[in-house]
Amino acid sequence: MIPLLIKGFDKKTANLEGKKILDEVELSDRYNYYPSQLSGGQQQRVAIARAIVSKPQLILADEPAGNLDSELSEKVFLLLKNMVKKYNIACLVVTHNNELAKLTDRLIKIKDGKIQE
Repeated sequence: MIPLLIKGFDKKTANLEGKKILDEVELSDRYNYYPSQLSGGQQQRVAIARAIVSKPQLILADEPAGNLDSELSEKVFLLLKNMVKKYNIACLVVTHNNELAKLTDRLIKIKDGKIQE
């Protein structure tokens, strides 16, 4: 709800949109939970929902699945990729994970401060 409230949405609309986006990331059953009550993967999905709910033009994601095991990392990363496509949002991802990098639409490598495409 917070990103929408900051943008000036009324509380009722922000609440409805927040619940809708949590449902899209399969967390509607965790609506009233505190962050400490969520797993790492659930926290990452909440972060994706928070980033997408206000439909920005661009999301900057620095290691969006960095604290997760490889299987969950891929699941969360693909969720982010699918959500940004669904809402036509540009997304710039920074990662050291080569396997996740291969899942992107475009890959730009930087080595020793120089771009290597």
